[in-house]
This record gives sequence, C-alpha cells and structure tokens, in this order.
Amino acid sequence: MRLTIVVLACLGSLTAATLERISLDDMIVKSTAIVRGRVSGSSAAFHGSMVYTHLKIQVLERWKGAPTSVQDIIIPGGKVNNFRQSFSGAPSLTEGTEYVLFLWTGKNGLTHIIGLSQGVFDLKQALSGVKMATRASTSELMLAPGTGQVVKDEAVEITLEELGRRIVTVLAAKGGSR
Repeated sequence: MRLTIVVLACLGSLTAATLERISLDDMIVKSTAIVRGRVSGSSAAFHGSMVYTHLKIQVLERWKGAPTSVQDIIIPGGKVNNFRQSFSGAPSLTEGTEYVLFLWTGKNGLTHIIGLSQGVFDLKQALSGVKMATRASTSELMLAPGTGQVVKDEAVEITLEELGRRIVTVLAAKGGSR
C-alpha cells in the first residue's frame, strides 16, 4: 500500500500520461462496443474545465455493442476558440480516415476509446491487397496491470480478417455479448 502511494505521488509529477497496458483480449472483453468506422465529423467543447473533441464515426462494421450507423465518441483535448488543451496518450483521429475502435461508454453516457491510443487501430491496405489493422507502440509511461511494474509497449499489426475472428472467438469464450 505504501509503495503504491509513493509510486502514484512520483507519477503525479510527470508531464506525460501514465497508462495501464491493456492486452488486445482485455480490450475486447472490457469494451462496450468495437467498431470499424470512418471519422465523419468533429467539434470541440468544454466539459467543466476540460476540453474534449467530439467525433462522429460512420460505422462500417460492428463486432460488439448496440447496432447503430453512427457512433459518437469523445477524446480528451482539443481547441475551442483560441484555447487549446492537449493530453499525453490521447489519440489524434483524422476526418475521412478508417479505424478499428475499442470503445467504452460510461454511466454519464459519454463514449471514450479504451486505453486512449491503445484502443485505436489504423487500417491500411498492404501491398498484397490485405487490409491490415495496426497500432504503433506508445512512448507514454506504461504499467503492467496488477503489479504496477513499468513495461514497454509494443506495436500491434494484424490482418483485419484475423482481428475480426479474434474478437468473435474471445467474446464467445468469455460469454461476451455482440
């Protein structure tokens, strides 16, 4: 307990974000929705003293969550008038670009990306023609779940087809809902 307090006190003085590493399987289980979608619009607004960017995602495929053609999500940070606020670890999504997103909706009804940048996979066409889902490793401080040990994040690259199969398999094994 005392070690946890010391670690948290030290981490509080750092300027970078501290993220808990979330495995792909954990993201699948803990997400309230998993979608493949394209960013179709964005705006930023204050929520109290924090700025959030609101994104509209045109849903192209859904593996988990309630069926809908548009998914609204928020990401910490953004620009309102002449005020800009940014947060380490927060992903930057580009309008018109397609992603796989691991999402979580809180009790307040707002939907976030699980693990900030960990829950965003870029979609790119490989030279072979296969669609790949990729996530670069983050440079943010990363801790192992449960132990608080500092760990190094690793990039993830998987075919979109294999990612879809893995989502279905993990949800079936864990009794998760689609």
